[in-house]
Amino acid sequence: MKRHVFIVKALWDKEAKVFYSESDIDGLYIEAKNLKEFEEIMMDLAPDLILANHFSKRDNSSASLADMIPAISLQVPQMAIA
Repeated sequence: MKRHVFIVKALWDKEAKVFYSESDIDGLYIEAKNLKEFEEIMMDLAPDLILANHFSKRDNSSASLADMIPAISLQVPQMAIA
């Protein structure tokens, strides 16, 4: 089993003035006023959603711990970096 890499994008909604998520993690939806809050929510919710929605019971019982630890890549808009 190879290591899974999940992508979470923080996108800015200028009308609502919030960051919202676009992700390949099933069930993950985030809305936050700033990137710090966004990242905190992501790190709180994403690991549990990944285990619940992306690994089968068979994977959980047969995979090594190293294979089960996913990488989560947060991509933020350029305007947030400046």
